[in-house]
Amino acid sequence: MSRFEQLQGALFDLDGVITDTARLHAKAWQAVATQVGADWTPALADSLKGIDRMSSLELILRAAGKQDAYSATEKQALATAKNERYLALVDTLTPADILPGIEAFVGELKNHGFRIALASASKNAPKVLARLGLAADFPHIVDPATLQHGKPDPEIFERAAASIQLPATACFGVEDAAAGVTAIRRSGALAVGIGDPAVLRDADLVFANTGDLTLSALQQRLAGDAHA
Repeated sequence: MSRFEQLQGALFDLDGVITDTARLHAKAWQAVATQVGADWTPALADSLKGIDRMSSLELILRAAGKQDAYSATEKQALATAKNERYLALVDTLTPADILPGIEAFVGELKNHGFRIALASASKNAPKVLARLGLAADFPHIVDPATLQHGKPDPEIFERAAASIQLPATACFGVEDAAAGVTAIRRSGALAVGIGDPAVLRDADLVFANTGDLTLSALQQRLAGDAHA
């Protein structure tokens, strides 16, 4: 049986894979950075991708040289304010904000009997999916509040696979962040990266963008790798 034929489940990240909520997070975090006196740079923005809210805040405070300047209560207030700004931006999302090819790919997976789960660090994932009109396509969503470890730890992908009653080895995961790709690999699932191969070095396969992601392309790429 080929590697492709072994696949029965699909585990999706949200930000940068299903929709570009990263830009919304960036706007909300930039306001926090300004508030605490951190320079908002492309490198800082990139470092926040794929990690949880409090870890992101710690990186911003470190960039400002103020990692010890705020109490736990004050940090929570900053994180809460960021989330409120983000949710206001989420309310502007529509199905037109689904990234190219993703809606068709999800439909293709369902038609071929794949089980689908969401493995996102975003606590607001259900609301985002509802705004995009995709809630019914993702009945299995890992609650990040229940996790002990964030990406690149494999826990979220292991839990996502378990939610659809499959071993991770029978699934592939789709990620656009290096930490997420590493988490997929560590779980035992096939790691499919979206973006720059130089950044996503741990991925088993990398597609330049979501529009290139189809079942036939996945099968062809796996067959090519098997004969390489």
